[in-house]
Parts: sequence; structure tokens; C-alpha cells
Amino acid sequence: MAEQTYRGTAGAARETDLIARIAAGDRRAFEELYHLYHRRMARFLTRLTRRYDIAEEVINDTFWVVWRKARDFRGESQPSTWIFGIAYRKARSAFRSAARLNEQNLESVPEPLTHETPASEEELRDWLNQALGKLPLEQRLSVELCYEMGYSCDEIASIMNCPANTVKTRLFHARAKLQRLLPQLASPTDTRRGEDGQ
Repeated sequence: MAEQTYRGTAGAARETDLIARIAAGDRRAFEELYHLYHRRMARFLTRLTRRYDIAEEVINDTFWVVWRKARDFRGESQPSTWIFGIAYRKARSAFRSAARLNEQNLESVPEPLTHETPASEEELRDWLNQALGKLPLEQRLSVELCYEMGYSCDEIASIMNCPANTVKTRLFHARAKLQRLLPQLASPTDTRRGEDGQ
């Protein structure tokens, strides 16, 4: 609910005004926009990587682009869509670079699998995070943008610079994989038995 209010018409108008002031070199407007987005962006990125240094680097890189490219914003999309589009490209580049360097902890830290049912909402969230960590990057980003951030398929398509049908396909495949992965997290031994035919 708070997310929807934040992204409402009044919020978008305020952010558009801030971007216009940033384009004119207003550092206070830049600081205000940075503070408006930092928490949301940090929450989004740290669900994709436990590497807080990478998340902070992506945020800083994103806002450096916002500072330099504010004049290019024409209001053809919501300010949040434009900003998260920049963040998406920076995150994808940072995650892939780190993977090429064999840095660990890009995905969720693997935790021992269990036969137990989740004892709490927190444990269920941990299981979901483990499952999300097994999805391909583009699918995981699509799921986070849709279900965690509340963006529509059209908005995600704008952020990810791809057709809306591609987003829908990624979400479809992600949901199918999660349906398979979550039961494995709940009872990995039983799942393996089924696969071995025993």
C-alpha cells in the first residue's frame, strides 16, 4: 500500500520536479531524490545479492547516471521506471562482472536443506530466497520487480528494455521453477528418491 502511494501521481510529479532541478545542477534536489530511493533500491538489490558492497556500488553508479543524465529524462515514463531501468542495467553488469571474477555470495548463501515444514514466516522467506537464488538472473529480476516492487509487466519491460511478452515469459518460467524448487527445499531426500526411481 505504501509502495502504491509512493508511486502515485503526486509522488511522480514531485520526483519529476526533482529531476528537472537536478538537470539544472541543484545538489539539494539530488540529495532528496537519493534519500527517497536509497532504501527501496537497497532492499531490492540485497534480495538479489548478499554482497552489500556490490549493492551500494550499484546504487552509487545509478545515481551518478541520474546526476549526469537528468536532462535526458523527458517524462515519457514514470521517474521510478527510469531510475530502476538504470539500476537494472548497472546491477546486471555488476553481478555478471562479479560472477566472471568467481566472487562468491552473488546468490543467496546456501543453507542446509531441511525436511521440516517452515516454523515461521521468516523461515518461509528464507526458503523462498534460496529458491529465488537458483533462478537465472533475468527471471529473478523480473520476479523481484513484479512481486516485491509492484511493477506491471509493461513497466518491467521498460525497465529491462525488452517486450512485455518477454517479461511474461520470464515470469511464467520463474513461477514454474519455483513450484518445483520449493518442495525440494521442504523435503530434498524424498525428491531425490523420486528422481532416482526408488
